[in-house]
Parts: sequence; structure tokens; C-alpha cells
Amino acid sequence: MSSSEETGCCPRFDPEPWDEKEVTWTDQPFVRSRVRSVFHVPLNFGGVMKRNLRAIEAAGASDPETVVLSDENSLWGADVFISVTRDVPDAQQEKISGTFFTKVFEGPYSQVRKWCKQMQATLEREGKKREKLYFWYTTCPKCAKTYGKNYVVLLAQQ
Repeated sequence: MSSSEETGCCPRFDPEPWDEKEVTWTDQPFVRSRVRSVFHVPLNFGGVMKRNLRAIEAAGASDPETVVLSDENSLWGADVFISVTRDVPDAQQEKISGTFFTKVFEGPYSQVRKWCKQMQATLEREGKKREKLYFWYTTCPKCAKTYGKNYVVLLAQQ
């Protein structure tokens, strides 16, 4: 992620541009990796991020507004997508296209199930259907503690 003068790690997240908005991507480039988990609790997320961010930086492919998506597709792992500006050598590349309805939540990760239900209710209220759901954990736990806010953005692909 982009450096922050406050923490030297994650930038402070502004939820306003992401709360109940539609975002459309056409072939948005990402680096894709797999994170091991136990019941959706990541075991090696930090190591995966550090390795990929080093490769992304070395390739000059850092996205100034980095988005890190997680596809929680198994109790035992998740696919993580880090936005980039160009291909990164020796990294798995993926382009994501589509329209996404976004909603910002704040609180501990233990509320994810509740957030998913709230997102579904919001989608129904808006007359939208969900094909896929991504999670964007906007800051690492250390930075969330420093900032006093733990924002998570849910992105529902239409």
C-alpha cells in the first residue's frame, strides 16, 4: 500500500468516496495471490502482501490508490488481488472488469457476517443483484488501531 507519514504503512482511509457508490472497472490490472486461512482467519496475509508489494514496487507498478480485494472463497484460503498500473514480472496477473456496488463498514472483523447481511439488504433495497462479493480491508490491523477506525469495504459485482 502507499506509505503514510502517520504510520509508515497504510494511508488513512476516506470512506466517503466508497460508501454506497458504483465503481466500474474495465480490465483493471491486479496481482493475484493465495492466502492460507483457517475458518477465514488468514495465516500468512502479511507475508503474501510484503512479497507482492516488493515485486510491485520493483516493477514500478504501484497504484497510488491501491485497492486490495479479498475473495473469501474458502474456509481454508482466499484469493487476494492487489491493484497495479502494469504487469509485474513473475507475478500472477488478473484483469477485473465489471460494475461494483460498494458499501463501507467500520468495526471489528468479527462483524463480517453482519455486514454481509446488511450489504444484501442494501442491494435488495436498491434493486441490485450480486454476482460476486469482494472484501477490501483498507488498512492493516496495526494501522487501524493507530487511526482508531477499522474500515472494510464490500464490493458487490453486478
